[in-house]
Amino acid sequence: MTAWLADAYLWIKALHVVSVVAWMAGMLYLPRLYVYHCAAAPGGELSETLKTMERRLLRAIVNPAMVATFVFGALLLATPGAIDWGAWWIWAKLVLVAAMAAVHGALARWRRDFEADRNMRPAKFYRIANEIPTLLLIAIVILAVVKPG
Repeated sequence: MTAWLADAYLWIKALHVVSVVAWMAGMLYLPRLYVYHCAAAPGGELSETLKTMERRLLRAIVNPAMVATFVFGALLLATPGAIDWGAWWIWAKLVLVAAMAAVHGALARWRRDFEADRNMRPAKFYRIANEIPTLLLIAIVILAVVKPG
């Protein structure tokens, strides 16, 4: 039943990596747009342009890329023999992926605040928030590649 997963493993892995790259591109760019949005006057031309950019980035790239990442990741996890479920690193990686999904949710909520012209956070907040996906990504990649004992 799952033999096809083993046969398609490298293709699934490649699609997973492509999906992660697209997801992370958006996760790193969206908070940067929020930094610029903080300087824009509510209702002004720049603010309205940023709202459009933020909405399109989230809906057309970030959300679909996250879904694809989860689908291909789940297929990798379901591949017989691909994961040593007794190893601690896979559980740590999954916790960090859940944290990344939580950051994704926060970015979506903050976009809705900007959309409604009710952002109350300063640009510095978004500059700091911009570092969180980077740190999570570094830890996730190290765990997935090094697979520490």
